[in-house]
Amino acid sequence: MEKHHYNVDIKWQQDRKGMMCSPELAKEDVHSTNCIEVATPPEFLKGMPNIWSPEHLFTAAVSSCLMTTFLAIAENSKLDFLGFSCKSKGVLEKVDGKYLMTEVILEPTVTIKEEKDRERAERILQKSEAACLISNSIKSKITMEVTIKIEA
Repeated sequence: MEKHHYNVDIKWQQDRKGMMCSPELAKEDVHSTNCIEVATPPEFLKGMPNIWSPEHLFTAAVSSCLMTTFLAIAENSKLDFLGFSCKSKGVLEKVDGKYLMTEVILEPTVTIKEEKDRERAERILQKSEAACLISNSIKSKITMEVTIKIEA
């Protein structure tokens, strides 16, 4: 596989806040945007509430990678599922005087039609976490607490 590049531009606006955009995500509709506000989280000095932070984006990268990897593996495995959702929590700690995202806790829920697919759905989730390129690119511990639901 050849190298791929993902471009992100960020520009400071004011205080501890900036605007982050990707030229690759530009939409044709002039009223839509490919940008999101980012800021220092409120736990830090002069942090700002209710705005995406690098810590949220880090956690979101792991969680969304799990989802997209699961979707690909489930499709290739022909798993008949009705839904996927995932709550996630990033853990920030100070270790040896440095702030680190030490753990990401993933709580995926897969909804299937029949009990007979439960073990397979769990295996596909485990395989998806192991294959997730974002999880494989970071040093944070990844913990996964799986829920499989049956919905007729």
